[in-house]
Amino acid sequence: MRVVKKLNNNFAICVDGEGKELIAAGKGIGFPKTPYELEDLNLITRTFYDIDQKYTGLFNELPETVIHFTAKLIDIARDELKYELNPNVVLTMSDHINFCIQRAKEDIYVQMPLIYEVEQTFPAEAKIGKYAVKQIERRFHVRLNQNEASGIAMNLVNARYNAKSGTDVTEELQRRYDDILEDTISIVEDETGIMIERDSFNFARYSSHLMYLLNRIAGNRTLDSDNGIMYQSMRKEFPEIAACVDLIDRYFRRKLKIDLSKEEKLYLILHINRICTREGL
Repeated sequence: MRVVKKLNNNFAICVDGEGKELIAAGKGIGFPKTPYELEDLNLITRTFYDIDQKYTGLFNELPETVIHFTAKLIDIARDELKYELNPNVVLTMSDHINFCIQRAKEDIYVQMPLIYEVEQTFPAEAKIGKYAVKQIERRFHVRLNQNEASGIAMNLVNARYNAKSGTDVTEELQRRYDDILEDTISIVEDETGIMIERDSFNFARYSSHLMYLLNRIAGNRTLDSDNGIMYQSMRKEFPEIAACVDLIDRYFRRKLKIDLSKEEKLYLILHINRICTREGL
């Protein structure tokens, strides 16, 4: 196997014997100068095929322990589910799980859809989500809200290969989704002075979050809890991001006649802050 590009010391882009590109994991395989021929294939502990290039940066951003944990979880999900999962799900789910762990450690609990509600429509995914929560708590020594299982379940639903996203969104919101996405991301760019690449993972993540938000609006399931103190705290800590969210809130009120709850705005602050941090703000 030929190692063609280092991602970090333990992850590298490789080409196998059939000429197919993949990401390989293995202790120290990214350390030598690339390109080089890897003779001892026993060094490789896992391979990832068909990963979209925009997601490869996450191999360097996310903790390796989370990536390996998630890869094993996705192995289980592929055995349990009756449909094919998008290859990128290992990284999108790793990012979601890492965010869950970070929020738990910082005592930030964002209300998720109730797991028993998700179970009614997606029982297999909900089962995996509940299993994942227990394993995350055991492996990473954190305490999670049990409804975090619904977020993991919905990540699996949205990773259904070739599945259309946003199936719950009303026709009107679906038609306007692209405009809403571009308008709101432009607000972030104008207010922060950064440019968010439209083919980047940061953009894909924000796009997914906006779709979830529209799904909740369409189903009258907007987030609303008693996180008012946390919301005010995050506003003080990230005033520029909070200003972006205020403008997005006004946009929703003007365009869609919708007032975002403090919970929704808190979640937007968290997501937009992650985008801006990774884009170098």
